[in-house]
Amino acid sequence: MNLSAHADHVLPDDAARATLVARVFDPDCGGPCVAAVRGASVVDLTGVEPTVAGLLERADAGEVVRTHEGGRSWRLADLLQATLSGDRARPHFLAPVDLQVIKAAGVTFVRSMLERVIEERAEGDLRRAEEIRAKLGDVIEGRISQVRPGSVEAQRIKEVLVREGLWSQYLEVGIGPDPEIFTKAPVLSAVGTGAEIGVLERSTWNNPEPELVLAVTSRGVPVAATLGNDVNLRDFEGRSALLLTEAKDNNASCAIGPFLRLFDDEFTLDDAQDLEIGLAIAGTDGYRLDGVNPVREISRDVRELIGHAHGRHHQYPDGFVLFTGTMFAPTEDRDVPGQGFTHKPGDVVRISSPALGSLINVVNTAEDAPDWTFGIRALMTNLAARGLIPGAAT
Repeated sequence: MNLSAHADHVLPDDAARATLVARVFDPDCGGPCVAAVRGASVVDLTGVEPTVAGLLERADAGEVVRTHEGGRSWRLADLLQATLSGDRARPHFLAPVDLQVIKAAGVTFVRSMLERVIEERAEGDLRRAEEIRAKLGDVIEGRISQVRPGSVEAQRIKEVLVREGLWSQYLEVGIGPDPEIFTKAPVLSAVGTGAEIGVLERSTWNNPEPELVLAVTSRGVPVAATLGNDVNLRDFEGRSALLLTEAKDNNASCAIGPFLRLFDDEFTLDDAQDLEIGLAIAGTDGYRLDGVNPVREISRDVRELIGHAHGRHHQYPDGFVLFTGTMFAPTEDRDVPGQGFTHKPGDVVRISSPALGSLINVVNTAEDAPDWTFGIRALMTNLAARGLIPGAAT
């Protein structure tokens, strides 16, 4: 599907003031290039740092992205046109991360927490969800919407809900002392803007999850932000939390982009935590759905989430990116009353924020989306052949 009509929305509104890192796949060299978006041009920085992970480790990363002369350059308009039209024979944008581990925090908003409880109690059957939603929503939300996770008050609420038979593993990670932190997808498997995203063809209840994604260094320091779609199979996870990996990690089920925006005087971590992330879904059947994920309503500060992912207990030598969770869980009926929302092939999903641009993807099945073929060995082999790994044989 040609998404070129969205070209004017990919960049942040204040792109001229933003420090933006991109990855560009160049067919001429058969691999990815680290790049900076500067006005109408995209400048190749691969000769300075061959990986985004390496670039983010540098104390002068912002200066390099803003001012280093780099190597060759591409016209931004040409890259956007190739990316959004699906022309992979020309240079095009990729997901803006490479060697970082892709982590995610779950159940970080009250609304999405309630939906997880509903999934669990419905055992993945969307036909039962509306009845359970009506029964549980007021009872649980009224008690926990303002409570701080891990607090004494949260423990008292837990004791009450246990007595009433309403406790859940999702409430445990939602208001308990320890958040849910899991590995969303393998290194290098994320797709970028303009790509297809995949849901298993046998899934009958699934949805997008629009999220703020933070790029964190090996030292545990958040240095940039971008957008993400943590594609989720609600029927699988609802049947059993042990199916989380099958619900979350499939071909093309993780989208990140369009660019990394480095934190600087113009855009800080606190600014990122104050964002509203919009979601728009347009189906080939004329269906439309709009939603929003107000990051400011997150139940835990993102620094706390980072601290649970990284520390003396767990290190990431190449850094990591962290999906911070979503408040948005679509419950509106799409076709049959009482059966809620689920994707259809051909849905165009746009996740956007004025400060971060737009991540735009088309829904396909994971089985029919393009295969993931370029992994760590392919990247290292390609970089070595281009003379970008010091000491490597060419």
